[in-house]
Amino acid sequence: MTTDLILAILHHLLVFALAAIIGAELVLVRPGLKQDTLSLIARIDGFYGVLAMLIVVVGAGRVVFGLKGWEFYLTYWAFWAKMAAFALVGLLSIQPTIRFIRWRKAAAADPSFAVSDAEIRGVRVFLHAEATAFIFIPTFAAIMARGIGY
Repeated sequence: MTTDLILAILHHLLVFALAAIIGAELVLVRPGLKQDTLSLIARIDGFYGVLAMLIVVVGAGRVVFGLKGWEFYLTYWAFWAKMAAFALVGLLSIQPTIRFIRWRKAAAADPSFAVSDAEIRGVRVFLHAEATAFIFIPTFAAIMARGIGY
């Protein structure tokens, strides 16, 4: 029971941290982006990847060592819907990450580099899509916690 509780707490904290990072990126990626903000965004986005990996590791621990047992998860549609939402969020994060890396390199090479408003708008589309897809992760988690449709 203690292991299950610790894993659940860690899992929730990591997921909330991921939500915070998505929110921070939405706040920071705006027209008129400054060079110092580019560096901050790149660091924040690096944490995004680390958090996503930790969520997977801790989540796998919950499946294997949790009180509900792996059978509960592997046979439950809501679990797979949650995994699909998580995967979608991850896929949607790829394009912004690539852009952040490009922008940071361009800024390092040219101190006068400025990100165009069109590029920022394009990245914001992905960030909004990530935030929207993310909503389904806690939604399916709540469904799972209550055993709805199991």
